[in-house]
Amino acid sequence: MSETLTLRLTIADPVAGLHYSLQDQNSAPVDIRIASDDPLSFDVPVTLRPDGRLAGPFVRREGSVRRFVYIAIAGQAGQTDAVGRIISRRAKIDVHDIPADLLTPGAVLEVVLPGRGKDGTPACATVRPLTPWRAVG
Repeated sequence: MSETLTLRLTIADPVAGLHYSLQDQNSAPVDIRIASDDPLSFDVPVTLRPDGRLAGPFVRREGSVRRFVYIAIAGQAGQTDAVGRIISRRAKIDVHDIPADLLTPGAVLEVVLPGRGKDGTPACATVRPLTPWRAVG
């Protein structure tokens, strides 16, 4: 039997004016938001399988172990203006390494992510959290 929990992905410093969204398994943007200077959070429903792995419409896999969620940015998130045609990125957030003791049905687990790379543009590719995963609710 599978149980559900929520992963809260909080972007500490998104680039204001850009569109951000979750990206489902079909690469479609879901829950599109326009960033301000404030942190931006997405709540991602996931299923905890009996074998301890995470699954669901937003969880992607690479090989037998790696599981991750994409946050789409600008063009990838459906932004169609000039900026969206120039900036089209995804941030890959690993979820296979969440500590097992946090993976409990009904839990809300949060991680804080950087919103920008060293050059000030949106963080993309595999994004390393600024904080460890923690239960918040």
